[in-house]
Amino acid sequence: MTLLIRVVISAVALWVATALVENIHLAAGNTAERVGTLLAVAVIFGIVNGVLKPIIKTLGCLFYVLTLGLFALVVNALLFLLTSQVAEALDLPFRVDGFWAAFWGAIIVGVVSWLLNLFVGDD
Repeated sequence: MTLLIRVVISAVALWVATALVENIHLAAGNTAERVGTLLAVAVIFGIVNGVLKPIIKTLGCLFYVLTLGLFALVVNALLFLLTSQVAEALDLPFRVDGFWAAFWGAIIVGVVSWLLNLFVGDD
C-alpha cells in the first residue's frame, strides 16, 4: 500500500510540473488517459531514480562535495530527461523539451513530493 501511495504522490507531483513548466508536455486526451500516463511515468521515474541515482551518487561523490550538493540538481534534471526519453520509447504521451525544463521540473517534482510526503508520513 505504501508503494502505491508513493506512486500516486509522484504522479501528482508530475502533474504539477506539467502545469507549471512550459516545456513539459502531457499530450494524453481525456482525464483517464492523463491519469494513466502520469501513473506510468511516476513508476518509470521511480525506477530510474531507484536504479541510477545511487550509482551516480557513488561515482560522482567528489562532485557532490565540491559543489556543496548543487551537482544533485544537475543529476536530478538529467534523470528527469531520461525518464522522458523512456516514456517516449514506450509511446507514452509525456515529453520534456530541454535541460532547463527538466531542471525546473525536477525541482518542482522534488518539492511537491516532499510536501505531500509530509502529510502521508513514514509508517
